[in-house]
Amino acid sequence: MLTKRIIPCLDIKDGRTVKGVNFVQLRDAGDPVELAKIYSDEGADELVFLDITATVDKRKTLAELVTKVAKAINIPFTVGGGISTVEDVKVLLYAGADKISINSAAVNNPGVIDEMAREFGSQCIVVAIDTRNVDGLDFVHTHGGRKPTLLQTQAWAKEVADRGAGEILLTSMDHDGTKAGFANEILAEISSALSIPVIASGGAGTMVHFKDVFTFGKADAALAASIFHFKEISIPDLKRYLDGEGISVRK
Repeated sequence: MLTKRIIPCLDIKDGRTVKGVNFVQLRDAGDPVELAKIYSDEGADELVFLDITATVDKRKTLAELVTKVAKAINIPFTVGGGISTVEDVKVLLYAGADKISINSAAVNNPGVIDEMAREFGSQCIVVAIDTRNVDGLDFVHTHGGRKPTLLQTQAWAKEVADRGAGEILLTSMDHDGTKAGFANEILAEISSALSIPVIASGGAGTMVHFKDVFTFGKADAALAASIFHFKEISIPDLKRYLDGEGISVRK
């Protein structure tokens, strides 16, 4: 059994780490370079860095900050926000990212997934999907969750996998920041249907939620932000708990 990954997420706005509820009500959570180093030292398996207003503000992710974070850590590092071209990916990989995450750009131009996967390899390309349930159906949203689309989440997840994405980062907007647990039903549906790893995001509040997302949700990795930033759960404690529950994690 492959080990399950624990991934802290740094949502960046104006160079600071922020966290909100259901994608709004943002509050400051600290310096991203300091937090990244703490998580790396504590045993996080990877780190995700999302410049959450890059697409909305029509600007590129802060490559300089990416370099500072990359120098401070020794774990794989995924960067997203405002990435839309092969050139954008080159800049960020050169700045120190190991993988990049695209969301709005992939929806606007699905062929860019194929292009990036060909150029850099599928292992570098994560497609982030922000999903919300509307009248019983799951739909993709873009631009930091601000824009609903007519794309159904499950069909879009299959398409991005077919186009060469190496991983999917699935964020439930209904669960984001609520600390009420992950969206295990849709996670299990997508994980079971696809051969690529699915990272669960949105809803972590307790250690049991992580156990549930790896068992019921069939996720390959679980991402969280506020519970780590505000020291509600420590990564070493979480890994000890999961190990005790028979879930394979990297020590």
